[in-house]
Amino acid sequence: MQIPFSSSTTSSLGIEWELQLVDLRTRQLRGDGSLILKELQAKVGEREAAKAKHELFESTIEVITGVCGSVGEATADLAGTVSLVRDLAERRGIGLMCSGTHPISDYNHQQITEDSRYSRLVSQMQWLARRLLIFGVHVHVGVRSADKAMPIVNALMAYIPHFLALSASSPYWLGAETGLASSRSQVFASLPTAGLPYPLEDWPGFESFMETLVTSGTIETIREVWWDIRPHPNFGTVELRICDGLPTLMEVGAVAALAQCLVDRMNTQIDRGYRLPKPQRWLVQENKWRAARYGLDAQIMVDGRGAVRPLRDDLVDLVEDLHPVARRLGCAQELSDVLVILETGASYARQRAVAQRADGDLLQVVDTLLAEMNSGCPAVEQ
Repeated sequence: MQIPFSSSTTSSLGIEWELQLVDLRTRQLRGDGSLILKELQAKVGEREAAKAKHELFESTIEVITGVCGSVGEATADLAGTVSLVRDLAERRGIGLMCSGTHPISDYNHQQITEDSRYSRLVSQMQWLARRLLIFGVHVHVGVRSADKAMPIVNALMAYIPHFLALSASSPYWLGAETGLASSRSQVFASLPTAGLPYPLEDWPGFESFMETLVTSGTIETIREVWWDIRPHPNFGTVELRICDGLPTLMEVGAVAALAQCLVDRMNTQIDRGYRLPKPQRWLVQENKWRAARYGLDAQIMVDGRGAVRPLRDDLVDLVEDLHPVARRLGCAQELSDVLVILETGASYARQRAVAQRADGDLLQVVDTLLAEMNSGCPAVEQ
C-alpha cells in the first residue's frame, strides 16, 4: 500500500482548536453547532467558513488555521475565526470555552452530529465513541520528506508527558473530581486505534502497517488512526494530538511554539546525518500516565534504570535549549510562555483552585473557563 506524502519545504504550522458551545444560562453544553456553522457560511462565504467545522457532537465546533509560517500567524488566524464564531454564538446565548472535558455536562445528553463518518464510528465503537465528550488541540508541523516522518514521530514520543502536562485541563468528568490532571487522555486512549503510536522504523513500515489495518477491517482509512502523535500524509506534517483542550490563545501559542521548535530541530538534525533517539515505549507509557495523573508536578523517568526528574525542571531546560531555534522561527515570546504556564499553573490546577474557593461549585469553574477564552490569558487570583 503506497501512501503519498505531501512534503513540506519548511516547518510550516497548522492548529486545530476544539471549542465547547456553552449555554450562558445553565452553563451546560448546548448542541447548536450545525446552526451556527450554517449562519457562518451565509455570513462569510464557504471558503472562510471552512475554517470552522463540525465535530462528533453538536455541542462542539473545531476552528482550524490555514498553512501558517509562524506561531503568531497561526494564533492570529485562530483569533479571527473564533471572533466570527463567538459573535454568532452569543446571539444565541452561547459562550465559547475550551478544556479537555466539560466539568459538569454528561455525554448521554449530547446530540451526535449527523454525518456518515460519525455514524460509522458510533456503530463500530459503541459506548467508547458515545462517551467521547472530550476536547483537544492538535498541532501540525511540516516535515520535509516522508523518510523523516516516522523518525520524528518516534523521537517526539519522549515529549508526550511535557505536552500533556502543559495542556492538562480535565480534572472533572460528569461533575466529579477524577483525581487526574487529564482524564481526557485516558478516555481517548480507550479507542483501539488511539493512544501511543507504534514505533515503526520508516515510511515503508508505516505503509505496511496501515495496509494491514485496512485489509483486516480494523480501519477503513488511515484517518481512523488517532495516535497521540501521527504523520499526516495529505498535509505533509507530523501531527501532535496528545494535548488536552487549552482554554486560552496564549496557551495554544505556547504549545504550538514548543511543537514547531522541536520538529524543526529534528528536521535539521536528520539533514546533518544525526540519528534521532527512539525512546522505549514502556517508558513513554509510564511517563504519559504520570503526566495524566500529576500534571506539571509529575516526576518522569529519564532512563531505563528508574532515575526520575521533575517534569517542571525538564521543561525549563527544554525551553532554554530551544530558544535559538525559536528566535530563528520568530516564536521566542510564545516559547517563553511555556514558563508562564509553569508559573501560573496549567488549567487543571487553576480549575481546582476555583472549585476550592467556591466550595466545590463547578459552575464557577465553567464561568472562569468562559472568561479565560474571552480574555485570551489564564485567570490568576490576585
